[in-house]
Amino acid sequence: MKIMFKGKRVIVFGDRDGVPGPAIAACMRAAGAEVVMVATECFV
Repeated sequence: MKIMFKGKRVIVFGDRDGVPGPAIAACMRAAGAEVVMVATECFV
């Protein structure tokens, strides 16, 4: 299985009314990325 983000560092911005940051971060970790920052903001 090929890991797309292995060895990459990512910053995750989630949306309060959409997909929250921790959910995106969990997916990125599963894809092999190192999550360095997670934020959930309101972009209204």
